[in-house]
Amino acid sequence: MHELSIAQGLIEVACEALSGCAPPPVRVRSVLIRVGALSGVVPEALEFCYGLSVQGTPLEGSRLSVEEQPVVVFCPRCLENRILQDASRFRCPVCDTLTPQLIHGRELELISMEVIDHDEQTSGCPDDPGPGAP
Repeated sequence: MHELSIAQGLIEVACEALSGCAPPPVRVRSVLIRVGALSGVVPEALEFCYGLSVQGTPLEGSRLSVEEQPVVVFCPRCLENRILQDASRFRCPVCDTLTPQLIHGRELELISMEVIDHDEQTSGCPDDPGPGAP
């Protein structure tokens, strides 16, 4: 299961990005990533591994959200980018021409992180009532 090493790498990249924040956030609420259909990553397995791997890190308690990126190819006949429904068949879904030029589908990108900063922590937030709340 290579998703464990991917989750650990993702956490390392996210923690590095957080270290550049001044002041550092109080907590990370969620992390959004984009995973291409041809990346070889199983989103459910990655979410599971992420949940295990964030323990004891600045991301502990955060939620991983996965945005799946479909396979997009360029059709040389239509001169258009086309989304493939069947990633095992690299043919234009409109004209059936071979489409060897991959535009999207192999991504594995950290898109964003939702953080709680010091102001939100002290003033309270509807989604996070803070310590001691019922």
